[in-house]
Amino acid sequence: MVSISRAERVSAAFVRITDTLVADYDMLELLHALVESSVELLDASAAGLLLADPHGHLQVVASTSERSQLVEILQLRAGDGPCVECYQTGRVVVVEDIETMGGKWPEFRTAALSQGFRSVQAVPMRVRGTTIGAMGLFGDNPGALTQEDSSIGQALADVATITILQERTIRESALVNEQLQSALNSRVLIEQAKGVIAHTAGVDMEEAFKRLRSHARSNNRSLPETATAVINGVLRL
Repeated sequence: MVSISRAERVSAAFVRITDTLVADYDMLELLHALVESSVELLDASAAGLLLADPHGHLQVVASTSERSQLVEILQLRAGDGPCVECYQTGRVVVVEDIETMGGKWPEFRTAALSQGFRSVQAVPMRVRGTTIGAMGLFGDNPGALTQEDSSIGQALADVATITILQERTIRESALVNEQLQSALNSRVLIEQAKGVIAHTAGVDMEEAFKRLRSHARSNNRSLPETATAVINGVLRL
């Protein structure tokens, strides 16, 4: 049996995450790959991931077990906990021993202990000044992740975050381009309609546009729709 080094496994994990960029983009698959790879590579027994929706509200979107999913859900219901604080501050939050953490986050403490967790490290999904979520790495025993594990966990989260933000940028750019093309197409229709009105009504182009716009407003119709009616001879202004 061929032994695979840790470096090779780490490299494979990054490839697995970035592979979601090819073919059909599936964000859910990306996030599941992130939490699964984190548990496989790091000293964590389970992981859960919170992602902010367009309104900034956190949602549980991926987990490696029912235990971690339940803790994340209860953390959100309480409105506080290490992952919530991590998202709000954009900084790593470490709890080495949940049982002896004191009175902070009592709902989270109860939920985590009930599921057998004794430690947690929350890693921000962050690039520069943008934080889109947080990943919770749960341990069954007290203690913090090593510096190496922390660095790998953050790097995995960073790559996933960059992938998500890149996809959003592409999608938003495509939408902007689509809207721009639609506006250009509409402008062509309007110019054509102005020409028709100017010719048939014997008015200048400025007056033609005023008539076109006035009719559209008074009849609660869009300018392109009104222009099309003029061009097709359905409407005479």
